[in-house]
Amino acid sequence: MSTSCDAVSCSIKPAVHLHIGHAPSNAARSGVCVVDVHLPFGKPVNIERISFKNFYTASLSVRLLTKEPTSLCKWLTAIRDVSLMENPHCEDGAQDYCSLIREQMLVEPDHVVQIRLILRQPSATWTTFDLEEINIYTHTHQDSEEVSDWLSELTLVDQDPDHVQELPDSQSVSCSIQQMLALTEVMKNNQNSSSIGRYQVTHTHTHTHTHTRARVFNNVCMFQVNGCYDVNLLSL
Repeated sequence: MSTSCDAVSCSIKPAVHLHIGHAPSNAARSGVCVVDVHLPFGKPVNIERISFKNFYTASLSVRLLTKEPTSLCKWLTAIRDVSLMENPHCEDGAQDYCSLIREQMLVEPDHVVQIRLILRQPSATWTTFDLEEINIYTHTHQDSEEVSDWLSELTLVDQDPDHVQELPDSQSVSCSIQQMLALTEVMKNNQNSSSIGRYQVTHTHTHTHTHTRARVFNNVCMFQVNGCYDVNLLSL
């Protein structure tokens, strides 16, 4: 399976802080704010990664609005209270760059039309908190099954079966090689006598007592050494 990810254009709404009480001007902040991210209309995406720069947010939850072709829209919790700062009252991690990848999410982040980021900061030390430089990256993949189906549709070059020859048996090849080696040794030892195929030239050794001759019967060359046949040549 091959995967790739690309940044998707999206509309990020300003953070909305939740208040305790009826009148926002007089109410105290609850330490919770919401950031909505709207993806392109009518184009649900499969999310691979969400990246951002933290700005004094202690923890984060992510909700996804999904719309599958055969069902209604529904909200799903993908990330629940992931910590962005080791201690809400300390500076550590307050302005770090972070990424939430697909494998960290509680559900498959597919067919997403909207993302809701829920930010929490329980400490009163910081007057404001938010997320900056938010980017959404889509997840695209090509299943191995689809690739195999595509390969199965390819048409091989037609071959004439009459021209396709099977490889010979390894034992037959070995025997043929042994016979050729035996014939080669005989030809080396009897350089004065040359008889190949159906053509015969007979010589007699002058420096040894061994008389080598070749006779042709029915166009088949028969080799004799001192009136006896060489065992290695009987199968030729």
